[in-house]
Amino acid sequence: MNIYIGNLSSSVSGDNLQTLFAEFGEVQASKVILNWRTNESKGFGFVEMPSNSEADQAIKALNGKMIDGRAIKVNPADSGRKKKRRPFFKKRY
Repeated sequence: MNIYIGNLSSSVSGDNLQTLFAEFGEVQASKVILNWRTNESKGFGFVEMPSNSEADQAIKALNGKMIDGRAIKVNPADSGRKKKRRPFFKKRY
């Protein structure tokens, strides 16, 4: 299961997420998303866990937990399916 982690402080790294989620089971991958221009954290990341039951336990236990002075948000990540996009500009006739 792919897990979204939001409201991260800029000091949190992928290794920190790996350690945090490893308490609940095997972690396949962890990544903090960086701004490509500044190379600073955008404040969110993802963790991949192969076991859905372990991932659910981690989500329940870690959602709202204080990490570096911030209450993190932990949710299952979007499955990546294409969403129907609304047009940015409305047609005017």
